[in-house]
Amino acid sequence: MAIREIVYMGDPVLRAEAEEVTVFDEDLQALVRDMFETMYHADGIGLAAPQIGVSTRVIVVDLRRRDEDDPESQQVALVNPVVTWESKELAKQAEGCLSIPGLEDVVQRPVSVRVEGKDPDGNDIVLEADDLFARALQHEIDHIDGILFVDRISPLKRRMLLKKWKKIEAEAAAEAR
Repeated sequence: MAIREIVYMGDPVLRAEAEEVTVFDEDLQALVRDMFETMYHADGIGLAAPQIGVSTRVIVVDLRRRDEDDPESQQVALVNPVVTWESKELAKQAEGCLSIPGLEDVVQRPVSVRVEGKDPDGNDIVLEADDLFARALQHEIDHIDGILFVDRISPLKRRMLLKKWKKIEAEAAAEAR
């Protein structure tokens, strides 16, 4: 297992639709292990392969990293996931992203979803998810479709966040010198 470098907003891989996985082999297993380790190291609850520069349709989610006592917590790795149903009920909640550190904003999403895909061995998976688990799955699936959470907020809020992001990037570049 290895901790991979997380790519940040501005990297083209985050805006591309990721490639479907067709081979379920040891390389895929290693990618999933690396993704979990990278996510844990970054103290996240979800990670998509494009966030580590790999344009493939793989996501991992583990809510236990946020609340170890939560009985609804689940660790899951999904390959080629697709939302096949979403509730009409929507909820607004703050979201952040490992690829846009230091920024967060309120995003409206369906409260419940059904997601279908495969596990890393190629077996079919169907998940029914609610609340934070549903939100995390939707957020990560957005990543493999080239969508960032900032795309789901109003244009005014997006402009404000992007301005803040440019300031964060400039400060990071100054510190690196």
